[in-house]
Amino acid sequence: MAASTSMVPVAVTAAVAPVLSINSDFSDLREIKKQLLLIAGLTRERGLLHSSKWSAELAFSLPALPLAELQPPPPITEEDAQDMDAYTLAKAYFDVKEYDRAAHFLHGCNSKKAYFLYMYSRYLSGEKKKDDETVDSLGTNFFLLPFDLKSRVANLNASNSQAGPLEKGQVKNEALRELRVELSKKHQARELDGFGLYLYGVVLRKLDLVKEAIDVFVEATHVLPLHWGAWLELCNLITDKEMLKFLSLPDTWMKEFFLAHIYTELQLIEEALQKYQNLIDVGFSKSSYIVSQIAVAYHNIRDIDKALSIFNELRKQDPYRIENMDTFSNLLYVRSMKSELSYLAHNLCEIDKYRVETCCVIGNYYSLRSQHEKAALYFQRALKLNPRYLGAWTLMGHEYMEMKNTSAAIQAYRHAIEVNKRDYRAWYGLGQTYEILKMPFYCLYYYRRAHQLRPNDSRMLVALGECYEKLNQLVEAKKCYWRAYAVGDVEKMALVKLAKLHEQLTESEQAAQCYIKYIQDIYSCGEIVEHLEESTAFRYLAQYYFKCKLWDEASTCAQKCCAFNDTREEGKALLRQILQLRNQGETPTTEVPAPFFLPASLSANNTPTRRVSPLNLSSVTP
Repeated sequence: MAASTSMVPVAVTAAVAPVLSINSDFSDLREIKKQLLLIAGLTRERGLLHSSKWSAELAFSLPALPLAELQPPPPITEEDAQDMDAYTLAKAYFDVKEYDRAAHFLHGCNSKKAYFLYMYSRYLSGEKKKDDETVDSLGTNFFLLPFDLKSRVANLNASNSQAGPLEKGQVKNEALRELRVELSKKHQARELDGFGLYLYGVVLRKLDLVKEAIDVFVEATHVLPLHWGAWLELCNLITDKEMLKFLSLPDTWMKEFFLAHIYTELQLIEEALQKYQNLIDVGFSKSSYIVSQIAVAYHNIRDIDKALSIFNELRKQDPYRIENMDTFSNLLYVRSMKSELSYLAHNLCEIDKYRVETCCVIGNYYSLRSQHEKAALYFQRALKLNPRYLGAWTLMGHEYMEMKNTSAAIQAYRHAIEVNKRDYRAWYGLGQTYEILKMPFYCLYYYRRAHQLRPNDSRMLVALGECYEKLNQLVEAKKCYWRAYAVGDVEKMALVKLAKLHEQLTESEQAAQCYIKYIQDIYSCGEIVEHLEESTAFRYLAQYYFKCKLWDEASTCAQKCCAFNDTREEGKALLRQILQLRNQGETPTTEVPAPFFLPASLSANNTPTRRVSPLNLSSVTP
C-alpha cells in the first residue's frame, strides 16, 4: 500500500519534516549527509541502535559538513516536553535492558517518541523472555542424549511431519497479540508515525501475517524513507524478484541501497554488484558497509579469491570491525587457511570475545581442526548471546552432522529456517540429515527447497539427482545432472553421475559422450588435481571403443587406465586383447565416428548458460 505523507499527524510531520522530503537521486551528497545525521539521531532516541549505527556509518563515508550547514535537532513538541521526565528515565532503563521497568514508567505518555519507546519496550521484553526460554529448551541435556535415543527422536520427528515441515509448538512472544490489537487501533485511526508503522510491521511479521506486514512496511518506507530498519524488515519478507516488482516503493535514493541488499539476498549477484558499483561511483566509495556487502556477494557466488581479497582490504580499512567476520571465517575455512583463521579468532577475542560473530569464528577454527565438540560448544555460546543469529544455527547443524548426531542437527537447521526461510544451507543440511536417515521423500522435499533458493548451485542439483535416483525417477535425475553441468559444476561430478545413469540404462553412446566431455573438462582446467572418477571414465571408454572395434582409441584409453591402481590390470588385459586381434588381421570398423560428436549444448561454440531458473521438479510430492 502506498501511503502519502498527509497520513502523518501534524506534530509528527513538524518533528521530522526534513526526513520526509528526501531526494530521488544522489545529486546533492551534502543534503544526503544531513538527512543521515538527522535519522541517526532520531533512531538512537528510540532505541533503534542498529539503524542508528547504519546511518552514522554511511554518513561518515561522505565528506564532512561545514559548521554553518550542520542542522540543529528537530524542535520539541508540547507533548514531548510533557513526557520528557518519564521518557528520560525510561530511556535510561531501556539502555540497560530493563524493558518492563521502562514500559512501566512510559505508560500513559502521549508523545509519539515516548509511545513508541513504550510499545517497543513491551515488544523487546517479550522477545527477551522468549529467547531465554529458547536457550533453556536447547540445553545440553538434549544434545547429549544417547545415540540410539537420538535416532528414535529424529525418526519420530520425521514420521510426525508432513513432508518435513517445521515443528509446531515453538516458543512464542506472548506480548505480540496484545501489541497487535493496540497498534491496529492506532493504525486505523492514522495515529502511527513512521516508527510506529515499523513496529506494527515487526509485530505482524512475528505473528506470521506476512501480507499485512509487507503492506505496513511499504507504508512505513513512504512515511519515513530514511529509516533503514523498515527497508531491512521488508527485505526479509520478499521471496523472489517477481514479488519485488509489485511493491509500490517510494522513489528515493534509499531505495537503491534497498535494491542492492535484496538482490544480494535473492542471489541476483550480478544486479547487486552493479547497484553497489553505482553507489560507489556517486560518492560512497569509503563506505565500509558497501565494501562488506560486495564481499558477501562474492562469497555467495563462491568467488572465494575475490571475496577474501575484499575482506582483507576491509580489515585494513576498519580493523576493529566485527560484522561479517563470521562470513570471512567461512571463506578461510573453505580454503583450509588454518593460520589465518587462528589469527582472526585471536584478534576478535581481543576486541570482544562475547560477540556472536566472535564465537562463530572460534567455532569455525575448532571445526577446521576437527574438534567438533568444541566447535559446537562455541556455536551454542553464540546462540545464548543471540538465539536469532542465523549463522550460528546453521554452523551448529553442520557440526552435529559431523558428529553423526542427526536429531540435534535437525533441530539446529529447523531453528535456522525459523529465523530466515531463505537460508539455503539449512534446507540443504536438512536434506542431508534425512538422506542419512534413509528417508528419500523427506530428503527430496528439503533439497527442492534449497534448489529453489539457489537455482544456479550445482551442489543442490546433484543432490536432487541422487535423490531422484533412489526414488527410481531416472528421467528427473538425468535432468538434474544435466542442469548441474549447465550451471557450472563446482565439484566436477555431474557428468560422471549422468554417464553412470546412461550406463545403467544401457544408453552406451550417451554414456561415452558424457565421459568424453568429463575427460575434456578436467584436462582443460589446467589444475593438477586428482579426480577420483578419471580412471572410471577411461575404463568405460576403453571398453566402449573396444566393442566398437576402434582399436586406436581403445588402445589410448587402455594405456591411460594403466596409470591408475584400480584399473591397471584391466588396462593391460585390454591392450593384450587389442594386440592379439590386430595380429589376427581384425580390421577396425568405420561405422562409428571417432571422436563422437558432442550434443550441441556441450560444444565449444555453445557454452551452457550460467543463469537459469529453478527446474520444475514437482513430479514427486512427498
